[in-house]
Amino acid sequence: MTYPVKMYQYHAWANQAIFNRLLELPGELYNQKIHSVFPSVAAALIHIYTVDFSWLKVLTGSDMKDALTEAHQMGGELEDLGAEELQLRFIELSDGYLSFFRGHSDLEQVITLDNPYAGIRDTRLSEIVLHVVNHGTYHRGNIAAMLRQLGSSSTMTDYAFFWYQDEEAVPPPFAKR
Repeated sequence: MTYPVKMYQYHAWANQAIFNRLLELPGELYNQKIHSVFPSVAAALIHIYTVDFSWLKVLTGSDMKDALTEAHQMGGELEDLGAEELQLRFIELSDGYLSFFRGHSDLEQVITLDNPYAGIRDTRLSEIVLHVVNHGTYHRGNIAAMLRQLGSSSTMTDYAFFWYQDEEAVPPPFAKR
């Protein structure tokens, strides 16, 4: 397994850890309005999902502007989902990344990225994967702080904690079958 794939595996595990914690907490915390980086924990998770979705579209050959448009349109639909349903969407999205990894042995392949916010640049596929992981880590930190503001605690999602997990703790599609 390449380093970017291992890092994505961590990302999927950490997202699952957040959902597992949320499902232990009172259900109203998921959508409870809060004065923070995002208006709710749900909004933060939807943001992570839509960004992950758009980058997978780019990785699989879509134009970035089209990928962002599709992800933005999907955002409204996701707002109607509960935590359990969004968790299932994250698992399906991880399946999509796994399919991508299986079909692309060369993650050092360079593509030309036309980012409507930043311009054109050549980018390795591995850089995109690592950006997805880093972006998720950043916003899971926001979620941890938001849960504290709401009077609850989060869960450990540090990469170093991931190292010590049993293979059974790694979510599908990456767990050994």
